[in-house]
Amino acid sequence: MKKFRKVLDGLTTSSPASASGSPSCGSAAGTPTAAPTPRELDVHETLLSEHFHICKTVRHGFPYQPTALAFDPVQKILAIGSRSGGVRILGRPGVDCHCQHESGAAVLQLQFLINEGALVTACADDTLHLWNLRQRRPAILHSLKFNRERITFCHLPFQSKWLYVGTERGNTHIVNVESFILSGYVIMWNKAIELSTKTHPGPVVHLSDSPKDEGKLLVGFESGTIVMWDLRSKRADFRIYYDEAIHSVSWHHEGRQFMCSHSDGSLTMWNLRNTAKPFQITFPHGKSQRDGRKESCKPILKVEYKTCRNSESFVIFSGGLSYDKAGRRPTLTIMHGKAITVLEMDHPIVDFTVLCETTYLNEVQEPYAVVVLLEKDFIVVDLTQSTFPIFENPYPMDIHESPVTCTAYFADCPPDIIPVLYSIGAKHKKTGYSHKEWPVSGGTWTVGSQTYPEIIITGHADGSIKFWDATAITLQMLYKLKTSKVFEKPKVEGVRGAELVEEDPYAVQMVSWCPQSRVFCVVGISAHLILYRFSKHDANTTITSLEVRLQCEMEDVISPSDTDNTLCGSDAGGHSPQPQPPSPRSNTPDSARDSVPCLRVKDRVIRMPPGYQADLVVQLLWVDGEPPQQITSLDLNSAYGLLALGNCNGLAVVDYLQKTVILCMSTVELYGSADPFQRLTRSPRKTRQSTSDVCMRGLSNFYSDSKKRIRTSYQSLTELSDNQVSLDLERSKSPTSVPYPSSLHSDPRAAAEPMSNLRASHYSPVFYLLDNVKGPGRKLSLPTDLKTDLDHVNGHCTSPTSQACVPGGRSRVPGGPEGPRLSRRGPGRPPFRKAQSAACMEVSLPVSSLTEESRENSFSRSRSSSVSSIDRDTKEAVTTLQFAESYGRKLDALPTPCLWVGTSLGLVLLVPMSIPVDEQERMEEPITVVPTSTVLMLKGSVLRFGFLDCAGGQIMSPYEVWRDLNAPEDLDRPRRRRLVNYSPGSSQEVVGDGHLAVVCSERQAKVFLMPSQACLYVHNITESSFVLRADIVAVSNSVCLACFCANGHVMILSLPSLRPLLDVHYLPLTDMRIARTFCFTNGGQALYLSSPTEIQRITYSQEMCDNLQEMLGELFTPTETPEAQNRGFLKGFFGGNAQTFDREELFGEAAAGKASRSLAQHIPGQSSVEGMRAAAGGAVGELARARIALDERGQRLGELEERTALMMTSAETFSKHAHELMLKCKDKKWYQF
Repeated sequence: MKKFRKVLDGLTTSSPASASGSPSCGSAAGTPTAAPTPRELDVHETLLSEHFHICKTVRHGFPYQPTALAFDPVQKILAIGSRSGGVRILGRPGVDCHCQHESGAAVLQLQFLINEGALVTACADDTLHLWNLRQRRPAILHSLKFNRERITFCHLPFQSKWLYVGTERGNTHIVNVESFILSGYVIMWNKAIELSTKTHPGPVVHLSDSPKDEGKLLVGFESGTIVMWDLRSKRADFRIYYDEAIHSVSWHHEGRQFMCSHSDGSLTMWNLRNTAKPFQITFPHGKSQRDGRKESCKPILKVEYKTCRNSESFVIFSGGLSYDKAGRRPTLTIMHGKAITVLEMDHPIVDFTVLCETTYLNEVQEPYAVVVLLEKDFIVVDLTQSTFPIFENPYPMDIHESPVTCTAYFADCPPDIIPVLYSIGAKHKKTGYSHKEWPVSGGTWTVGSQTYPEIIITGHADGSIKFWDATAITLQMLYKLKTSKVFEKPKVEGVRGAELVEEDPYAVQMVSWCPQSRVFCVVGISAHLILYRFSKHDANTTITSLEVRLQCEMEDVISPSDTDNTLCGSDAGGHSPQPQPPSPRSNTPDSARDSVPCLRVKDRVIRMPPGYQADLVVQLLWVDGEPPQQITSLDLNSAYGLLALGNCNGLAVVDYLQKTVILCMSTVELYGSADPFQRLTRSPRKTRQSTSDVCMRGLSNFYSDSKKRIRTSYQSLTELSDNQVSLDLERSKSPTSVPYPSSLHSDPRAAAEPMSNLRASHYSPVFYLLDNVKGPGRKLSLPTDLKTDLDHVNGHCTSPTSQACVPGGRSRVPGGPEGPRLSRRGPGRPPFRKAQSAACMEVSLPVSSLTEESRENSFSRSRSSSVSSIDRDTKEAVTTLQFAESYGRKLDALPTPCLWVGTSLGLVLLVPMSIPVDEQERMEEPITVVPTSTVLMLKGSVLRFGFLDCAGGQIMSPYEVWRDLNAPEDLDRPRRRRLVNYSPGSSQEVVGDGHLAVVCSERQAKVFLMPSQACLYVHNITESSFVLRADIVAVSNSVCLACFCANGHVMILSLPSLRPLLDVHYLPLTDMRIARTFCFTNGGQALYLSSPTEIQRITYSQEMCDNLQEMLGELFTPTETPEAQNRGFLKGFFGGNAQTFDREELFGEAAAGKASRSLAQHIPGQSSVEGMRAAAGGAVGELARARIALDERGQRLGELEERTALMMTSAETFSKHAHELMLKCKDKKWYQF
């Protein structure tokens, strides 16, 4: 508990802001005001640095760029490897673990130690790793790095501790998985093939032991050579030379024949009795041509040959389609007897594995399902039904169904919201799934004791919104909303259907949600906003549409007459503007388009199902042939019935209850006479039409490219890189690339440099340019503007409003930078979209000359913390908005509804509002909005507002209790608005004393006392970087300010004193995707999009880190290994039983010797605290297993004791009866019997 004491005298010189060199925090004009009465501000802060620790909790979604698949048939857990070196281990719902190789090398192959709680991974850097799964967070126990050979294939026999490793040179090495020591036993390629063979057989593409004899190893080479190697005699039993390259091999369970898949789309069957030629060759998808030859087919990448006891065998393979049918989707073919079923997939197949009833290769397999890993999906097919339905996937693998463009995270939601959303969403679920239980059911998971409702909202490129239940570190889809249904489908002919972005006109930029009132607001990329209200009943209604003309430019304000023509909204008096009627949509050129929206709202009666129903659409209009700027900030308040939106042109406030626009003004108009900057006018553009023609030239191409940046890089991030060949085609080149693309063997150290290594001027949440901006002295003095003299990238001017000008033709701000003014414009260059949002990180660049990688990974914007050199043609963007009960003026005695407005220049404006209290008056009387002269200053763009009472408690925004507007009317209980208002204090006396306002910008955080507007505390968050995301969150029954910076630092500041509590370099910012999607929430949690398909959740609370082990699922469950079937005397007599042999005797050091030290290097497991915890977890697992074994042994001993006692009782009874019989027959003669 800490006590802060501060005497407020109201003088600017006494505030800490002045001491730090920041601008004045007093009145807008900087004039001294009457000092308030001195008093003490007592705030008891309970948060300490010990309360914070940052760590990852769980990762949701589909593994990005998967490369390998494995399944443990006893533990029933699944592992998926990825190109980035990640491994996802899945079990029953709730059992979901993500592991990451530090090297970042791609995972080539996965091998479970079946029922041993361990996993072997082979990576592209030629390293083998042994993972311990007997703990909630797996850790690496051993690693083995091959120095001279490259790993191509691995095989671990069931219940064996010796791992066979095939290499690119054609050699086969053997590794002890217990010690991870290389054996001296090596199968050299020149010994495996005949001496007369003149060519190298190629890399090893297959290894498997014979089901009939474990001492026989089948080795497949890329060239088509197959060798059966006798491990005991160290020689080849037979060799097969085939013309076509081999991709995979699969045994019959009896071990007498096997099947191969080849690069020409054929399947060959081989019998061990006659290996001279295959006894069967089939082209499953190859048709005979007129000349008798088979048509050419694609390679069959993998084949599985599985037998059944009561039906025909299964032959399952991927690929093999004919080349003549271009554009056909990837397929998985299931041959069951004579029936052939072809399953078309939406994405290329990476790998698949067949799940069988038995784990022994020499038994009838009885397959029941096949797991198919696709490039962007993961499905399981039920083989027990003739229609082969798929199982309903319990994991959230469809987050990336449409690329994610924004995220929102809500913790501690109202408890009734999740069941309501689930009941509505369940009505729209797909049908036709298999009725059997999900086969991947391993591990154990229980709901932790500390759980509260959590909801994650994701916005997508197709305009869809998904609500996810994120309670207890799980993720389950609740409800899906499609915003595109509000609009008419754009027409293709003539005019473009959507002017801003052709391909994804409905892409979601940001969302705002009030869980208590269930009011939901969505901002789209086409400068549109949709307000939804929740109802449990369907409705037939029309959607109200408002059109806002928000296109004010400072360069046009040159005279009173011209100003009147360019003003877009009301004056300072707050009169509601009447929107102009939109002109009809026609084949009008863009240069002449005016007062039309980008999209067309449906104007007919629409049936809306239960759930979220569109109530209002607000669209910004084209002005003078220029499209509207995108919306950069948004806030709504259900108690006021208002929503506010802003962009680089100004601010608009909408009354969604009365469906009217009550305020529409430029940012400069909001200042009035309180503008702290000298904004000079410039000459009017006399050739506006010609300029517009130049700007609009090639506009469709620009918007098509600009879309790729704004949609959270979803075009490039949801697919593999542009120069990357499809996995299907790449694997077709050679069998060595079957389990992985050839590019996976690249050096992971050659990856792109993280953005955290760039200089500070390269970061920006609003703009970023190329690194090679030409010209000396080219600096940006504003976060949200590119001045005309700076709009030159690669020698081209990119501003749509810049023209040829003479140096000196424009006046300069005193103290502004001097330097040469370039005025070139490349002919036909697309226009540059201006100021964007710091909150949602939209960026627009002329990307036609950029590569996809440079567009994704360049941040370069020079920034200046000084706001004194403001260029007069700068647009000031509204970067954040917040409705709150506050004081609009210094002399206000009581709080009133206010709108806090933050701009890209670091200025804060207060807009008080007069809202009728009576419900009927509220629906009829207009709301009065009068901007005041209150201006507060910070460094950098304003990101977040928060409000505290004078005791340090957080003041929540008022809200309206949810009511179903479509429910049947009840005459006895009429529906009325119920409002919940949080006062700035608990008593009237405290209310009169005001409250605290927390304002956070890109570089600075300040705490103001309202209504005096005195700055109590100030903290410069960063000088070398800038803040990307800031939130005021509740942690451990207190409140703090959480910040995420562009240099990867996560910072926690106490409130209200702004003491640093945590500063950790946690997340190197390697992609703009992280910056766009990172968000904090209450309870010490946060999330970001770690890849285009995965959401990573983290915690910065020490309490949650301590309880994390209880919340995670157990991957390993002690289970007894099923015993092998008794095959009977006759089969054993005729050679049906598999022969076993002692591998230790062959591969051990005593018999095989030691391997060369230069061949491979052993790397021990982690020695850090995490490693020790892993070892401790492994020991606990061993103890648990030993305890279970002891219990089983005790149970068996108890059963044996009972049987012994029963036998003794039977013996005593028999003895008694025998004695009685002897006495009875003692005196009888022989003839009496």
